[in-house]
Amino acid sequence: MDAELIDHGSWGELVMNRPERKNAITGPMGEAMAACIAEVENRGAIQALVLSGAGGAFCSGLDLKEFNADPAPDWLPEFQNIWRGVHRGLFRCRVPVIGALERYAINGGAALALACDLLIVGEGAFLQVGEVQLGMAAPYNLAWLALRHTEPVAARLALIGDRHAGQELVTLGVATECTADVAVLDTARALASRLAGYPDGAAARIKQGLRTRLDQDADAWFDRFTPAHPAGTPPPGGMR
Repeated sequence: MDAELIDHGSWGELVMNRPERKNAITGPMGEAMAACIAEVENRGAIQALVLSGAGGAFCSGLDLKEFNADPAPDWLPEFQNIWRGVHRGLFRCRVPVIGALERYAINGGAALALACDLLIVGEGAFLQVGEVQLGMAAPYNLAWLALRHTEPVAARLALIGDRHAGQELVTLGVATECTADVAVLDTARALASRLAGYPDGAAARIKQGLRTRLDQDADAWFDRFTPAHPAGTPPPGGMR
């Protein structure tokens, strides 16, 4: 499985499971992630969700080796819809999503980290919205930055495209907590367990309340930031 949901009873963990490729994104991985998020919605007992990457790394972006394969993978023409499905699921997810950012979250991987309601980052880890350096758009990164952060913070991340490490991400308000690299997963899991221990549905209701300031659903929001791409072309941002 390119992604799997581990059920801990009152909380769950969605694991991106392509460690041999640093959890780089493909169509099958996106489909598996979307299915896992949907399953969280079906399991009412789950009150918080940790998003992590297998093998000690979060996500290196798109797997350009797979996108440029010859012959082209059969999922390529549908990738735009697949990837929208992942972000739509994260946008609509009723429970708090806690990211466990180990090592790096690059481009498309950064968008997944920014999608998390709370983000735990390692001291030596970094997040990079680097599409501008490649002359590419960064639609989902921009959508999540606009939803969660101020324009100066978004500009610092997206206009310059540099790497931003653990404690700096906390200072910018992008990450919730910076911890030792070896403690990222345990810290994220402990936070999920803590939130899940609150009165039933409390964290979900607070999250829903925070979203009431928006007058758009997921697709309307993302459409504001997503340029049109020819069928079969990957969205910006990937592992080079």
